[in-house]
Amino acid sequence: MATGASEPASGNFGLKIGVADLGFGLLFAIASIGFLIWGLDYTNTSQIAIFLLATAFGLFMAFNIGGNDVANSFGTSVGAGTITIKQALAIAAIFEVSGAVIAGGEVTDTIRSGIVDLGAMSVEPMQFVFIMMAALLAAALWLLFATKRGWPVSTTHSIVGGIVGSSIALGVLLSGGDAALALAQWDQIGTIMISWVLSPVLGGLVSYGLYWLIKEHILLFNDRMKEQLHHLQNQRRKLRDEHKSRFERLSDIQKISYTHMMVRDAEALDEEGFTPDDLETEYYRRLHDLRTQRTELAAHKALQNWVPLVAAFGAAVISAMLLFKGLKHMDLGLTTLNNYLIMGMIGAAAWMATYIFARTLRGDSLDRSTFLIFSWLQVFTASGFAFSHGANDIANAIGPFAAILDVLKNGTVGTEAAVPPAAMMAFGVALIVGLWFIGKEVIATVGHNLTEMHPASGFSAELAAAAVVMMASTLGLPVSSTHILIGAVLGIGLVNRQTNWALMKPIAMAWVITLPAAASLSAACFLILNAAF
Repeated sequence: MATGASEPASGNFGLKIGVADLGFGLLFAIASIGFLIWGLDYTNTSQIAIFLLATAFGLFMAFNIGGNDVANSFGTSVGAGTITIKQALAIAAIFEVSGAVIAGGEVTDTIRSGIVDLGAMSVEPMQFVFIMMAALLAAALWLLFATKRGWPVSTTHSIVGGIVGSSIALGVLLSGGDAALALAQWDQIGTIMISWVLSPVLGGLVSYGLYWLIKEHILLFNDRMKEQLHHLQNQRRKLRDEHKSRFERLSDIQKISYTHMMVRDAEALDEEGFTPDDLETEYYRRLHDLRTQRTELAAHKALQNWVPLVAAFGAAVISAMLLFKGLKHMDLGLTTLNNYLIMGMIGAAAWMATYIFARTLRGDSLDRSTFLIFSWLQVFTASGFAFSHGANDIANAIGPFAAILDVLKNGTVGTEAAVPPAAMMAFGVALIVGLWFIGKEVIATVGHNLTEMHPASGFSAELAAAAVVMMASTLGLPVSSTHILIGAVLGIGLVNRQTNWALMKPIAMAWVITLPAAASLSAACFLILNAAF
């Protein structure tokens, strides 16, 4: 974990190149080649050229998800100085890939979110494959374009736009323009448009409220305590200077006598049952009074009282995200009551652990104590977010690709497609490699350029985003996790009154054009694929 809040966000990106780049490139090559060897056997060497091209598009999509979506998730942690980019990679490697492999689901819908109705046409299996291939390539190209400009955009909206565009292109070829437009479920697309506003607003409101509470009851309280501690420190320096001046005016005999008195007072302070009446010198009486004031000040009170409550709430939210979203594909046999009890136990454990940790920090400065405790909390929330992201959003790349594999293996289009663990592993590696090679611009945007971040504000943004994602899932609201997190970051900026609205303008525009841009690219890609094969 990073060791100080003063580390500039740009310092996290000044990494040595060469060996690390080569290592990640080699890792990506090994994962890709290994998957190709496995996949050729899995598809019975059917349509080898199509399989190779589809794999390239799928891995390219996963690579760009890593560069945009995963970078977006870890931006607040890196920007706050909580972790470095290398540490973000390590966490992402463990939790993103684990989420994808452990809880990514054994099957996936072949048509994402019911966004198009291909049942209205007679679609041949290979035409369906081209739809998915075009969607993957178009979404990946758009993500790459946005990522290189540091714009965090929705990968879900990108792949949905891709599927809509390629499906309409096929519809135009088979049935004409009007029939093709009828394929799209425009009510579903309408909910996506609603999410452009709803997601950041919800994220911003929750983040604003959470961070305002943390700032009011913890950060500003700590600032007041630091002022009083500084005042007491000045009083102690003044006492020392006054004592030194008075001592120098004493005669030699008086100095010897006074020195013996001070030695006895120093020993008395450590004796059991000590009282101020036991002190003989004015210096030690006043020094004891200053120490008593410092103790009664209880400068770490907010860290001990409020932070454990915040940690318990955060642990409950993250555990809910894992239980209800991250692990939803696994048949764990847990009832809703079981899940709530688990959330309660995890929250209680987090409260207890954080309280003990806060007590151990009483000897440290308030700044260091606050930085450390919120850094650990932020690492916890980032890890939970990463696992849930790997379990859910990897479907943006693996869903269409699994559908392609299913067609190549069975020769027919099914309503669901198996998701091989080998594909999950390969795509998980592609996520991490994408984060390494092209994720720095988005990390800089989320973690530094929109507003300044530190561990407390970064933790607030991540926790608020997780809470809104869970709330929206429960209520069935159409939201985007990317847009929610950006809204949460803006909420932090509003509290601190330092939001970069000029940068937010192109990001908001990118959100609006993501779906039509991906759709247009996908339609063009489909026409090329359909003509070439």
